[in-house]
Amino acid sequence: MPYPEHRPRRLRRNAAVRRLVAETRPAPAELVVPMFVKEGLTEPRPIGSLPGVLQHTRDSLRKAAVEAVQAGVGGIMLFGVPAERDECGAGGIDPNGILNVAIRDVVSEVGDATVVMSDLCLDEFTSHGHCGVLTPDGSVDNDATLAAYAEMAVAQAAAGVSVVGPSGMMDGQVGVVRRALDAAGYTDVGVLAYAVKYASAFYGPFREAVESSLEGDRRTYQQDPANLRESLREVELDVAEGADMVMVKPALPYLDVVSAVRAAVQVPVAAYQVSGEYAMVEAAAANGWIDREQVMLETLTSIRRAGAQIILTYWAVEAAELLRQRY
Repeated sequence: MPYPEHRPRRLRRNAAVRRLVAETRPAPAELVVPMFVKEGLTEPRPIGSLPGVLQHTRDSLRKAAVEAVQAGVGGIMLFGVPAERDECGAGGIDPNGILNVAIRDVVSEVGDATVVMSDLCLDEFTSHGHCGVLTPDGSVDNDATLAAYAEMAVAQAAAGVSVVGPSGMMDGQVGVVRRALDAAGYTDVGVLAYAVKYASAFYGPFREAVESSLEGDRRTYQQDPANLRESLREVELDVAEGADMVMVKPALPYLDVVSAVRAAVQVPVAAYQVSGEYAMVEAAAANGWIDREQVMLETLTSIRRAGAQIILTYWAVEAAELLRQRY
């Protein structure tokens, strides 16, 4: 029967009822916080376009990792910012490179209390800013890059990482990384595949965070924002190659893609709420145009509702504390 017998507002009458019947609840354990560590810093350095986010020193990174664990976040994704770069990104493979050192630091500090993950890509370490090795004509050499990724994966595993995140969008990257890890005896190290990574304009603040030297764009290897079927093909290939989890990046502009990927695979699905998404909200909140905390939680809920059970977000620690209070 219609109104007045049916009154859906009964289930919205107060906070307790709304909490009881909420269909989607992001949980702290589903959040992963990206962290940046810069070689040679003596004090943490704020990132101008990412208010509240820092380039860490090794010491401040350890402390931030402990705070993340205390907040209950599910994981930490580490990015390294080296003091020097070269054409082939050798610093990403060097056992004493900043990212591998940072992995050891964080693992020694928090152990298995959270999942320590690492970005597996050359862009932070190359002088040209691309995600791979270049050919003489300046294009990215897919297969030469795969060889570097294999070495990088083993170096990160040797440093103690639990999950590697190949993010360069090279064809075959997941299979090469999986075989390299297995051959080196690291069969327990997981692979979070950046299976769907769009050539997006939302990455701008991230490039400040890692001091990227990129000129031009990455459209020859990252995906066209217009395409969905192509994304599902990429996901299918990554799962077949051995991905333990798959990720969509960015998140909010691609919630339809998150939903489609969730329907297509049986492995866990992640989404990365990228720097531009975070920065837009922070900028609007700083101008008094929106309620910052409400929008923060609303965006995370929308990503979770679309089907991502793992969310990488720069708000992870703060959001985890808010979620504990509300639920």
